[in-house]
Amino acid sequence: MSESAIHAIAVTIKLFAAYQDAYGVTELHREFPPQTPVSAVLDCLIAEHPELKPWRDITRFGIDLQFAGPDTILQQGNEVVLIPPVSGG
Repeated sequence: MSESAIHAIAVTIKLFAAYQDAYGVTELHREFPPQTPVSAVLDCLIAEHPELKPWRDITRFGIDLQFAGPDTILQQGNEVVLIPPVSGG
């Protein structure tokens, strides 16, 4: 096992709206290197599904049921939520 795999940060990503539509599931499991900001989660998903790019600048982040800034560093076992704008009435 490589050293980077030993130190990877495993997170759960909860998907809603366009993100859920793109992946067809409600959550994903991914690993990231230590010191990865939560914004890298969104970058990863956009790299996998480029059609999500329009959502980049309007998506907010939640980590473990609290809003988080894009520079918040991921921790082992975090639950990340990508929060797209919601319209309603």
